[in-house]
Amino acid sequence: MHGADFRRDGGVFEVVQLWVNLPIAHKMTPPRYQSITADQIPVVEFDEGKVQARVIAGELRGAKGPAETFSPMLVAELTLQPGAQLGLELPAGWTTLLGVLRGPVQLCDGKTVEEAEVALLDPTGTRFDLAAERASHLILLAGEPLHEPIAGRGPFVMTTDDELAQAFADFRAGKMGRLS
Repeated sequence: MHGADFRRDGGVFEVVQLWVNLPIAHKMTPPRYQSITADQIPVVEFDEGKVQARVIAGELRGAKGPAETFSPMLVAELTLQPGAQLGLELPAGWTTLLGVLRGPVQLCDGKTVEEAEVALLDPTGTRFDLAAERASHLILLAGEPLHEPIAGRGPFVMTTDDELAQAFADFRAGKMGRLS
């Protein structure tokens, strides 16, 4: 959602929409929307303020994000000033993605992740380091793997092909709601 200033003045409006797979036990949980405003999102600073992390879900350096999740995860928006460096510890075995919205950034292994690219980090480690020569803007997505089967097609992600077929049948039968 945008604020009154944007409605009045206009400008560039950026949106990142995320869909998170639910554990089997919660797959049929009724959908819901979580309204989270900027003033609810804690900001954590690193590297003498050259890095700001807005914690949306999970916890980072004691700051807890307002988004409620069904499995352990960390979702943070990172803003790095030129010359910034960041090192973070995450739980062992978590799946971690870095999406570079504006960049680029350099990872500790020397690889560069360019603007509009995504890096999948090695889940065997617990620490990652990155650096930015220029101003950079990223989204950090990290979470405990579910280790459950996935069947996906179109807008649906279920656990088995039978569940996927049922989701399509429910959709065609109007069981997922209707717009007037």
